[in-house]
Amino acid sequence: MTTRRVRYSPLATDEDDYIGDRNRPFDPRFDYTPKALDKVPWKSIALALFLLFLGTGLLFLSYFIFTGHMGGERSQAYGLLALGFLSFLPGMLDSLNVICIMYVRHSSLIQKEINCF
Repeated sequence: MTTRRVRYSPLATDEDDYIGDRNRPFDPRFDYTPKALDKVPWKSIALALFLLFLGTGLLFLSYFIFTGHMGGERSQAYGLLALGFLSFLPGMLDSLNVICIMYVRHSSLIQKEINCF
């Protein structure tokens, strides 16, 4: 086992992580700009809706195979059911998040305070 002989020095006392200190210099990581809320993540919304519709379609296909309305084996239906759940659940979660965020954003424009859940 090798030991590394690195000398560590303690941090200075003024190097704390308290953000509310007014004497600290400006740090752009914690800067809040209203323009950051103006950007709508269209690609993420499209991916969420795509996963939602893909999962719904796969779940319907597996249902039709299970009930005999479509030709296919049971193993195919189980595969479609698993893929349907794997794509439906993240798509539904992300779609609900988008709806909640848009609802909160709209309500903040009309000066209401709401709880989404």
